[in-house]
Amino acid sequence: MSRRRHLLSALAALMLAIILAPLVLQWSALAQEQPAEGEQEERAVLMADTLYVTPSRQLVAEGHVEALHGDVRLTAQRVTYDEASGQLAIEGPIRLERGEDVTVLASAAELDRELQNGLLRGARMVLNRQVQLAAVQMNRVEGRYTQLYTTAVTSCHVCGDGRPPLWQIRARRVIHDEDEQQLYFEDARLMVRGATVMVLPRFRLPDPNVKRARGFLVPNIRSTNQLGTGIRVPYFIPLGDHRDLTLTPYLSPKTRTLGFRYRQAFRRGEIRFEGAYTSDDLTDDARGYLFGSGHFDLNRGFNLDFQIRTASDKAYLVDYGLPDTDRLRNEVVISRYRRNDAFRAGLIYYDSLRDLDYQSTLPTIVPSLRYERRWFPDRIGGELRMAVDVQGHHRSSNLNILGRDVIRSTADLNWRRNWIIGPGLRADWRIGVAADVFRIYQDDSYGHDLSRVTPSSAFSLRYPMTKTTAGGATQMLEPIAQIGWASTHGTTPPNDESAFVEFDEGNLLSLSRFPAPDRREDGFTFVYGVNWARFAPSGWQASASVGQVFRHDADPSFTRTSGLSGKASDILLAGQISFERGLAVSGRTLLDSGFGISKAELRGSWSGKRTGLAGTYLWQGIDPDEGREEALSEIWLDGAYEITPNWTGRANLRYDLTDSSATRAGFGLGWQNECVAVDLSVNRRYTSSTSVEPTTDFGFTISLRGFTVESGNEKYRRSCS
Repeated sequence: MSRRRHLLSALAALMLAIILAPLVLQWSALAQEQPAEGEQEERAVLMADTLYVTPSRQLVAEGHVEALHGDVRLTAQRVTYDEASGQLAIEGPIRLERGEDVTVLASAAELDRELQNGLLRGARMVLNRQVQLAAVQMNRVEGRYTQLYTTAVTSCHVCGDGRPPLWQIRARRVIHDEDEQQLYFEDARLMVRGATVMVLPRFRLPDPNVKRARGFLVPNIRSTNQLGTGIRVPYFIPLGDHRDLTLTPYLSPKTRTLGFRYRQAFRRGEIRFEGAYTSDDLTDDARGYLFGSGHFDLNRGFNLDFQIRTASDKAYLVDYGLPDTDRLRNEVVISRYRRNDAFRAGLIYYDSLRDLDYQSTLPTIVPSLRYERRWFPDRIGGELRMAVDVQGHHRSSNLNILGRDVIRSTADLNWRRNWIIGPGLRADWRIGVAADVFRIYQDDSYGHDLSRVTPSSAFSLRYPMTKTTAGGATQMLEPIAQIGWASTHGTTPPNDESAFVEFDEGNLLSLSRFPAPDRREDGFTFVYGVNWARFAPSGWQASASVGQVFRHDADPSFTRTSGLSGKASDILLAGQISFERGLAVSGRTLLDSGFGISKAELRGSWSGKRTGLAGTYLWQGIDPDEGREEALSEIWLDGAYEITPNWTGRANLRYDLTDSSATRAGFGLGWQNECVAVDLSVNRRYTSSTSVEPTTDFGFTISLRGFTVESGNEKYRRSCS
């Protein structure tokens, strides 16, 4: 019998095993059949203060009766089995548990010989430790149905002083179909604090033990200044054990939308699609969106991943409260990563939702292929690494220059090795050569075929030092120095991949700090840096890094705010600190020769017993080469505060310091206990464009725990005092 079968079936099977086992042992006249050879006899354990057989052939167990059978446990005050009538009589208080999913409490029970029909009085059934069904009488019918009469159903904590729970469903009769795992209610009323708020002559709810039951999910009320007040009502449809479909109608005075979500799990993968079809008053055309993703494990360690993102127009995602990504990325990738080699082949299609982007002149189709392998030769030592990289960019425009298409092929071979010298000085040497071939279409500024060869080498020294203070703290100091050289021979191609350069700790010692091979650094460079860290026994820790790059010749491909233009780069400063009480701060900035700041970023978070706060500050200077005609200065804040154990408030803000105006703001308030969860949210988007208007979005949801969501823990339980 499965774990989800109704507890009365478990009670029947258990009592049959408990009663027949002693009868077989004590009444040899009843033991006419023996188990066949190879069969395992079902074993049960019965314990009681007193166990005897009456002259009328009744087996009686009384006084702290406890029976164990598999994962079922029964406790009662007295159990009587009458062999002549085939009747079982159980006197309570009765408590029967099957695993962790079902518990039945009753004052008395009577069952027939087949244990398929019977009666329990003063019964209470608890499903999945959440939903309680209390009935004056509980009947077992046909070994499948349980009928509960004059029933109260709730997942709230019930006090013993007679006060009603926060919510309950009272019904004349409740039928539990254990095969279909459904609860059917007749003549029911939904009551809140004892007052009737809804009359439901007949309705159905899934057994709380069912994880994927057909039916309605938690509705959501949404109100916006563009669409008015509407409601979303998801309906879940299981399509077997491995796939399901959720349909979500969204109705308001200005929209008629049908959303969907489809999920399917395979033996070696899974897929997920969600989308919507919309007819609204905002436009005359049909609208909608489609998002999809999937992952599959192929043979020989290969993986297949795909992602689909598309929308009917630039404003749809914002209008309907969906993730408002301004550039949609569609991608399919085949990859394999092993200890000494890596392979990745992919195709990307970009769909821009920005008003200032012209789709035809953007590199919207981007195929790519990369293979990398490494060896560890015994004779020369170190590591030999080879990589092949092919990437293309296709624009749909046929215009000269604006419609340029490029295919790049790169081969890179390098060898690297390190040594430990003396008391801990680490030396690293790297030498290699890279070759690039470009094929260019629809751009008369460049030839059709371009090629380059770039030999390079770098030698670096690190000297890590540690010290333990008298208080037990450990400090680490590591000075770094590197001499690098690269010499590019060939024609410089157009810059399609390296328009935005980030100078940080990750590429301080790189031979080329451009993000892609279509640009390479040339000439001699010298790099210095220092890393420092401190770890305290109390739990707080801090770290910092400083670095700078000097080069023989300035590289004009680096933009003004990249921090790498000129012969001397900006000074890179980065650091972070965290405390054991939940406070953490990290930051990074670039300082020029006059100690002016070209870029800066500061992040912080704090998590306390009742408060959580996270924030980010970003500043970037004017740089037309990176598309910024004015400085960018923004701050993001997100926070939550537990007002009481049941009430939680949250807020978020995105503020443009340059324009002295908010771009987004939101506020939310939630209340929950062990049986109810309520959430209210207000979000405002202030920015506007030719396709997107400022919007205010109100959201409201209420869910009954136990049927719609999992029950709350002890933290939210109502007190009966």
